[in-house]
Formats: sequence, structure tokens, C-alpha cells
Amino acid sequence: MRRFLRFLTNGVFATVVHFLVLLFCMEALQFRNAATAGLIASAIGISCSFVGNKHFVFPDAKLASPRRQFVRFLGLYGIVGALHALVLLVWSDIGGLDYRIGFAIATALQLTLTFLGNKRWVFR
Repeated sequence: MRRFLRFLTNGVFATVVHFLVLLFCMEALQFRNAATAGLIASAIGISCSFVGNKHFVFPDAKLASPRRQFVRFLGLYGIVGALHALVLLVWSDIGGLDYRIGFAIATALQLTLTFLGNKRWVFR
């Protein structure tokens, strides 16, 4: 349970970093394209999440190569991100149901899968 709470803490921190970078790009740097700002913010948020998972959530990981961990991490988050989008597609676009509820369902699924994937595959 303690590790899961650390995982949640790291996730909240990475999400805040993601949002603040997006806000900085849009407001301070006055990006005209939110997608570009979002990509930059996402890359920094994901990197922050990786560092937090590696050193705070799963510091005892035995996998020798940080590069291999990062590649696995990106693979995991890519797959889970696609699954998140699929849930929204089925729930909202096809099913015609409220996207906010679909987002909550997809996020709960994402939270579970990323914790288990990080614990058993990326940082084992």
C-alpha cells in the first residue's frame, strides 16, 4: 500500500509539472499552437514521472540499464494511453455517453495498469 501511495504522489506531481509547463508555454512563451505546447509539456511530465518512479516509487529496481527501463516505461505508457483513448472512443463516441465519466473510467484503468506494469515489468 505504501508503494501505491508513493505512485499516486508521483503521478500527481508529474501531472502538476505537465500542466505548469503547458501553462508556461501558452501564457509566458505565448505559443500559438496548443498541440505543440502540449507535446513539450507531455514530454517533460512523462520524464518527470519516470524519474519519480525510478527513484521514489521503485528505488529498489534491479534492472541494470536505466535506458532499458525508460524504453519499457515509454512502451507501457504508449500502450496504456492508446487503451485510454479506446475506452473514450467506445464509451463516448460510439456509446454516446458522457465523456467525463468515460475519462474517469479510463483513468482508473490507466492508474491500475501503469502501477502494475511499472511494478512487474519496468522497475521489477
